[in-house]
Amino acid sequence: MTIIIAGTLDFEPDKAERAIVEGKEFIEASLREPGCRYYAWTLDPLIPGRVYVFEEWESQAALEGHFNDSSYWGMRDHLGKYGLRTSSVKKYRFDVSEQVYDDKGTPRADFFTGGAS
Repeated sequence: MTIIIAGTLDFEPDKAERAIVEGKEFIEASLREPGCRYYAWTLDPLIPGRVYVFEEWESQAALEGHFNDSSYWGMRDHLGKYGLRTSSVKKYRFDVSEQVYDDKGTPRADFFTGGAS
């Protein structure tokens, strides 16, 4: 079952970009972990200091491995150096995913294929 981690981190505005750039080693280490499909920190273009976190893990075991990896703990220490003000990060699990657009290029809110992919 796929697990998504998504949320926001709010930093002092003049430090957010530096936190991402100087955290490259932690992002790259996470991307190399077994079961990591996607891992990114991105700046919000409209809210100064806001960073979005988005991760995709192939299983609960993969996410647990990440939480036990030294790079995870290094990342936590790293982010604390940049004036982290607040954070709201949640995990979601799901068993069905599909493209937003159908074969005619129409965006669909419903799950139209009926299967997991």
